[in-house]
Amino acid sequence: VQLVESGGGLAQAGGSLRLSCAASGFTFDDYAIAWFRQAPGKEREGVASISNTDGSIYYTHSVKGRFTISSDNTRHTVYLQMNSLKPEDTAVYYCAAGPIAHVVYAWADEYDYWGQGTQVTVSS
Repeated sequence: VQLVESGGGLAQAGGSLRLSCAASGFTFDDYAIAWFRQAPGKEREGVASISNTDGSIYYTHSVKGRFTISSDNTRHTVYLQMNSLKPEDTAVYYCAAGPIAHVVYAWADEYDYWGQGTQVTVSS
């Protein structure tokens, strides 16, 4: 199993970045993919999740209306489009996969496989 994140980097406040999570080694359609983030000194936070089984989507409150999660089942890749970035979005972003048919939240304990993380830094 492999999850490979890409697309992180440096952005200015108000700018945009798109993260990608390329998945392999498991039945993509049977899994949900989530994005988590962890800033220095803070707990890991579930940002967004999408089920590849029923298409359900979850966003944490602080990113609603700014971030969009989407899944390309032909490429086995999940994207996180991040617009109107804020300095508080600065963190290491991880994608994770779990055997979840319907998402209503993003609990880390439900996710079996994790990527290595990609740094997102938003300057003010």
